[in-house]
Amino acid sequence: MFDAYVEAGGNFFDTADLYTGGTSETWLGEFVAERGLRDKAVIATKFTMNTQPGNPNAGGNGRKNIMRAVEASLKRLGTDYIDLYLLHVWDRLTPAEEVMRTLDDLVRAGKVRHIGLSDVPAWYAGRAQAIAELRGYEPVSALQLEYSLAERTIENEFVPFGTRHGAGIMVWSPLASGLLSGKYRPAQAGNAGRLDGFRNTTHPGFQKFTERNWKIVAELEKVAAELGHSMPQVAINWVAPQPGIASVILGATKLDQLQDNLGALDFSIPADLRQRLDSVSRSPAPFPYSYFGSEIQARVTGGAATGDKPAGYAPQVLIEGEAVSVTGS
Repeated sequence: MFDAYVEAGGNFFDTADLYTGGTSETWLGEFVAERGLRDKAVIATKFTMNTQPGNPNAGGNGRKNIMRAVEASLKRLGTDYIDLYLLHVWDRLTPAEEVMRTLDDLVRAGKVRHIGLSDVPAWYAGRAQAIAELRGYEPVSALQLEYSLAERTIENEFVPFGTRHGAGIMVWSPLASGLLSGKYRPAQAGNAGRLDGFRNTTHPGFQKFTERNWKIVAELEKVAAELGHSMPQVAINWVAPQPGIASVILGATKLDQLQDNLGALDFSIPADLRQRLDSVSRSPAPFPYSYFGSEIQARVTGGAATGDKPAGYAPQVLIEGEAVSVTGS
């Protein structure tokens, strides 16, 4: 599959020290070396997860583990530098100052080219970037986050953060762990697929079988049929051009799946069909984002449509403000 990916023009590879106990990095490193691709390949890997049960220092985002983890990843990958090194998940303990100083040291040492954050709170990402800007550290250049028609939460904070601070978003699970592939239906007891192991989970991130999501699946199936493309292709095509998205990580396990996924960008979704997908997948804005709509903005601007950039660069702040009253309590 890697050969097919490279032949199709692919050059970005995402892995982590956790994946398959480290063998993912080893296999990737061997492939890149055997094909002579190191100068062409962009390799991203991640640290955080504990790789030595019983040893608390072999996990987390503290300096000790980062320094240990990067050396182990470099060895497994068979390279002397990592193109993009990401914190895998917030550990709820390590100060952003310690993380950013350590990652900056790795960049200055030539072991890492760029740094990123995966699965962290938006406030933590903001603090990390502010520290980098204030102290002259290597900035966060990438965010790796879940995003799909079924999971659009990052639009509230991370998309604005990424676009304003130059951090491209790398999307994981664009098919919502397979939910949007078309292999699942509400009435079915189960199929051989990634989501089957999560049917009874209490983890909110894997609770995909919801009434809202089944509506999304149904509409996606209709749109895909009208376009003459597969459901995965349409789901990936919807994600790729969204604001702030820099790349979409494909998780194909079979060659035919990869080939189908790679065809996701060979067409455009017409505006009317994209609007249907937007509408069925949009969730009510939670507080405080619900407070930033046109009704409140009209009270701020006196009912005038305003903005700090030309209309072609950024949308006006008041976008629905027809006849909105600015009086009253």
